Amino acid sequence: MKTGSMLLATAGLMTLLSAPVLAQEGSTVAFLMPDQASTRYEKHDYPGFKAEMAKLCASCKVIYQNANADAALQQQQFNSVIAQGAKVVVLDPVDSAAAAALVEIAQSQGVKVIAYDRPIPDKAADYYVSFDNEGIGHAIAKSLVDQLKATGVPAGSGVLQINGSPTDAAAGLIRDGIHRGLKDSGYKTLAEFDTPEWAPPKAQEWAAGQITRFGAQIKGVVAANDGTGGGAIAAFKAAGVNPVPPVTGNDATIAALQLIISGDQYNTISKPSEIVAAAAANIAVKLLKGEKPEAKTTLYKTPSQLFVPAVVTAKNIKAEIFDKGIQKPEEICTGEYAAGCKKLGILQ
Repeated sequence: MKTGSMLLATAGLMTLLSAPVLAQEGSTVAFLMPDQASTRYEKHDYPGFKAEMAKLCASCKVIYQNANADAALQQQQFNSVIAQGAKVVVLDPVDSAAAAALVEIAQSQGVKVIAYDRPIPDKAADYYVSFDNEGIGHAIAKSLVDQLKATGVPAGSGVLQINGSPTDAAAGLIRDGIHRGLKDSGYKTLAEFDTPEWAPPKAQEWAAGQITRFGAQIKGVVAANDGTGGGAIAAFKAAGVNPVPPVTGNDATIAALQLIISGDQYNTISKPSEIVAAAAANIAVKLLKGEKPEAKTTLYKTPSQLFVPAVVTAKNIKAEIFDKGIQKPEEICTGEYAAGCKKLGILQ
């Protein structure tokens, strides 16, 4: 082979070998979140994802969009980021069923999709990263059942179940976990509700109707997240119920932590969104490099990584939230909550 040909061949080989690395540098990644009913996306998920991407690929561009619970808007945003050259889309779908078509569109164009927080059952994404949603439902229900038994609530007593959005597959997993947690508990479900768009006012309105209907028969409420749980608590307070029966939650929002400190909410789930956001960033960069991320498990035929969260009650809120630095006392223990924080040892 002539020297010139050898040089050309070597250059060609080097180009092929460096292609995945070059594909990573300067690439565009989109982070598409579903709604603003929960404050977590702006306060935790996006900042966590952006920070980890900055560490892993400083030259990568991150586009953030929030669909505000509008599936049609999310489709527009999805199409827009692909048009802007996104090579990986991290998608937390408004409508898990409708998102299947988005995955198909992306994959037909060589764009990778990471399903985030909420799974996409009808079409396998390239990866799924979340907390274990079915496990969350089971954990909050079991925690409530244990509390009812510990406080002498007799078998056969009734509870309400407030689920998340009917278009959210993660809400379906949480619901299934709640069903499993209540199944052999000895307590009966008086009524069950799927909350459109996870909207707290809709949960409150439904709970108010059930309070009128069942009254003192309601011994507890298994609510799928802090927003729906907060809606239920507001309904009890508006009805003059005191004390409020134990109500569950999920997400460890500031409002929920304060309600636990004041004794109005029984539990929540500590799942720092930054953990999942950082994992999504790591997977995104691997996909940009042409690598195949390791599957820790599989859900809906999609390679997945599911994190196990912690149940938080007044008994362990100091250890799980404050000692771990997830929240600072000065941000939570304000005004009327200062006394409760002192009682729980959060403040001296």
